[in-house]
Amino acid sequence: MILFPNAKINLGLRITGRRPDGYHDLQSVFYPVGWTDVLEILPAETTSFRSTGLPIPGDEATNLCLKAYFLLKNDHALPPVYLHLHKAVPIGAGLGGGSADAAFTLRGLNDRFSLGLSPETLEAYARQLGSDCAFFVKNTPRFCFGKGDEFEDIPLSLAATWAVLVNPGIHVSTAEAYAGVTPKQPADDLRTLLRQPPETWRETVRNDFEESLLPRYPVIGALKQRLYEAGAFYASMTGSGSTVFGFFSQETDLSPQFSNHSVWQGFLS
Repeated sequence: MILFPNAKINLGLRITGRRPDGYHDLQSVFYPVGWTDVLEILPAETTSFRSTGLPIPGDEATNLCLKAYFLLKNDHALPPVYLHLHKAVPIGAGLGGGSADAAFTLRGLNDRFSLGLSPETLEAYARQLGSDCAFFVKNTPRFCFGKGDEFEDIPLSLAATWAVLVNPGIHVSTAEAYAGVTPKQPADDLRTLLRQPPETWRETVRNDFEESLLPRYPVIGALKQRLYEAGAFYASMTGSGSTVFGFFSQETDLSPQFSNHSVWQGFLS
């Protein structure tokens, strides 16, 4: 079985409060994009994991894909498997790549071994692996709130929008990103703003992390400006950075302009 765990971007991101459990409350809309890893699940005599592609920090024995396998195995009679992950989505880039790998492992095991678990049950497992893991179970545009693991469907389609994602290779830790933000309740509803024409989002839809991170990492702000100069009608940093994306009304090959960075570009669905 071969799966293609995809990244996501944030359309707006508000930090609305600090929780007693140490996490923060937030509001955002997660939107799937076609930048993917490759995950293979094969029968094996003993369970093991291997990765290729971009290096993944930490011990392979603690990878989220393996954690997802053993989480399910605690409740279900799973046979041993070999998990091979080819990593292409940048790590620590605001794209949710590791969370997607974990969620797709859950989905793949559920399908491969006919466990019959509902999406809601898979989401409950995914929440134990990471705040945004549960998004990748249904993997459709959704309004998220709470600590990023509660969702509502949102009637938003950017089909036929050309997206360009640029990652400058800067790792921004989650702790650093949150340290620069003062939580506050927004004056307007993000869902209402996103119902307006996307061309208006430049003035209204913001990522709260940008205020402190762009001055600290000028290259991120410079990438955002270059996307606007190239004709984007909306550009933003996604998540806690450092990836920046731009939306275009027609196909625009910008890879030569960002040859020193990791780039994904393609139509959204």
